[in-house]
Amino acid sequence: MSSRASLWRALIALAVVAASLYFALTTPARLGLDLRGGTHIVLETRDSPGARADSAATDRVLEVLRQRVDALGVAEPSLTRSGERRVIVELPGVHDPKEAVEVIGRTAQLSFHPVLASTAPTEGETAPGVRVLPDPDAPGSVLRLGSPALTGREVKDAQAVLDTQSGGGWTVALSFKGSGEKAWADVTGAAACAAPGEASRRVAIVLDDRVVSAPAMQRGVPCRTGITGGGAQISGGFGAAEARELAALVKGGALPVPVEVVEQRTVGATLGAEAIRASAWAAVIGLAGTALFVIAVYRLLGVLATVALGLYGLISYAALVALGATLTLPGLAGFVLAVGMAVDANVLVFERTREEYARLPAGRRGPADPRGPLRRGFGKAWSAVLDSNVTTLLAAGLLFFFATGPVKGFGVTLSVGVAASMVSALVITRVLAERALRWEGVRRRPGLAGVASGGRVRAFLARWAPRPMRRRRTWLAVSAGVLALAVAGIGVRGVQLGVEFTGGRLTEYATSRPLEVEKARTAVAEAGFPRAVVQKAGDGDIVVRTGEATDDDQRRVRAALEAHGGAVTVERDERIGPALGGELRGKALIALGVAVAAQLVYLSVRFRWTFAAAAVAAMVQDVLLVLGLFAWLGKPVDSVFLAALLTVIGYSVNDTVVVFDRVREMRRAPRGGRSKAAGRGSLASVVDDAVVQTLPRTVNTGMGVLFVLAALTVLGGDSLADFSLALLCGVVFGMASTVLTAAPLAVTLEGRRPGGPAPVRARAGKGAGRGSGAVV
Repeated sequence: MSSRASLWRALIALAVVAASLYFALTTPARLGLDLRGGTHIVLETRDSPGARADSAATDRVLEVLRQRVDALGVAEPSLTRSGERRVIVELPGVHDPKEAVEVIGRTAQLSFHPVLASTAPTEGETAPGVRVLPDPDAPGSVLRLGSPALTGREVKDAQAVLDTQSGGGWTVALSFKGSGEKAWADVTGAAACAAPGEASRRVAIVLDDRVVSAPAMQRGVPCRTGITGGGAQISGGFGAAEARELAALVKGGALPVPVEVVEQRTVGATLGAEAIRASAWAAVIGLAGTALFVIAVYRLLGVLATVALGLYGLISYAALVALGATLTLPGLAGFVLAVGMAVDANVLVFERTREEYARLPAGRRGPADPRGPLRRGFGKAWSAVLDSNVTTLLAAGLLFFFATGPVKGFGVTLSVGVAASMVSALVITRVLAERALRWEGVRRRPGLAGVASGGRVRAFLARWAPRPMRRRRTWLAVSAGVLALAVAGIGVRGVQLGVEFTGGRLTEYATSRPLEVEKARTAVAEAGFPRAVVQKAGDGDIVVRTGEATDDDQRRVRAALEAHGGAVTVERDERIGPALGGELRGKALIALGVAVAAQLVYLSVRFRWTFAAAAVAAMVQDVLLVLGLFAWLGKPVDSVFLAALLTVIGYSVNDTVVVFDRVREMRRAPRGGRSKAAGRGSLASVVDDAVVQTLPRTVNTGMGVLFVLAALTVLGGDSLADFSLALLCGVVFGMASTVLTAAPLAVTLEGRRPGGPAPVRARAGKGAGRGSGAVV
């Protein structure tokens, strides 16, 4: 049975690696605005009958356009408001502005009308309230339509589907909400009462003054009852791309006012080649440091883990390009960080393997077969890997479904990283380790294999024997004091929001001599704006986007550019709104709140509510500490910082779950297999033992991540400095909060729970120590 399972794992590993190689070699990566540039479109809202193009209407236009772009699959776009009536849209990797404008610039007013008659264009007079539009099913004829029965506002969802049953090709399936369900049933019920063949038996679906479909009611549709169930289909001989575009337009909603394209062009990357090269070198050096550290600690197993981590990188990259995700510099930095964090699952397994090997009787050590400890190590690490990754996947999935914009993109990247990490550690690493330990030369040298050594951290802990739960009130007081200091920073200094949250100023400069964008970035930085976004437009102009800037600031930037590009003229100077508007921030906060609540429920089911509350409290503390640190340092909070903060949340919960999983295992173990502390039944002593036993994993995982982050912080340049600093502090805070906040708080809450800590129930037999369910 074991050899068959090993064979299946090897086949799965080969299949995953082969598929990843195929996608990585055949599918080009979609690079973001910061790495490659894209299309720059300026739209201006116009007044229409009954609707004025004011500031509120432009804000609504901005959100509708964002939903359309998301539905079209363009990831990591940039949408900002400029002045009262203009919206700037930048789409990464889209170098055909005309094609992009055709989709996002349409008004998309959708309505459903009863058909009164089908006539020749000149036949009869047009009564008030009757619309006359060309009949798509009868060229040369027109449809006379009654007042709309319902509009796109009553559409809940729209999806492009392939009609395989009737062979009708691609259609757009609609589902209605609220009063839309009854209105659809009423209009189709009235049409079904007409005689077969009459025009009034049809219902017209109109999009922007064009009848896209006017289906006749089939004989099976009951008169007056109509089509119930709240669904409809738009058919019209669409291709796959047309159906998807129409679904995106309908789902995003109609623009409240018409828009007109006033400018469209291509723009260059927002980051310079030098910054990208520095970040790439930082990533290489950081990953090399992580690999050398893992090999030094775990020897042969470390070499195999490094190979598995390389394959993890391949799998993650292939999955992202296959899904069409857009790669930005912070996203790539997060990807590099994920490689470092993928060390965690391997370290969990290797530390459990060392513990199992250390439990072997003295007579069985030395040349004894280490494959048994390896197998048990994978088995006992499974529950910790499962719980920590499920909590992260819960957060990632909810961010994807509820959020929009860059937060939604982060959910995709995080989900891919977690799934690839589990495949890498639990399948690929296991296949390689089992194959290596079959060699007799490796089995006779368990020290070389990395199984026999307990590691320096474990040896130090054996001499020191720390008991942090004895002073849990002290640690909680220290944690509360540090948290109060962070909250004071937020309250006193305030959070400095970046230009993406606050808006700012966009100025376009024309130079008399050609000016390289790298020199322009240097000049703008010397003028006092090191964080400004500097791009080169398709016509050679330099576009500078800053936060709030005065006219003196603008003149200083102009003078700095003149030193490199000759005479400089200002082609455009206007205020811009935030790229991350209020609606997007609201959805992100809702998604984050739901994700935290889901984690709380899951951890309550898997452990106890007291443990779940302690884990979430430690996570909130870590977030506030990072935010407070940035407030005290006066560093800006932007979308890059937001991505770092979301990563900190995942890391914090992951670290805490590993310790609580060990507590659960020790409290469930049979009396003969429990530690002395567990035998006494003291929860504080059990938690102390769990912290000591998992501390080598915490330190080794943290070191693997810190190598990458330190390299990105020191060598990654200004573009990644704040991102790396936030993650660096978040990882350190997460490691500390597990021991000094989550664990003491869990013990305190258990002691105050009615009845106190639950008695330990012995569980013998197969599967002891791999519990599922609440701690008992």
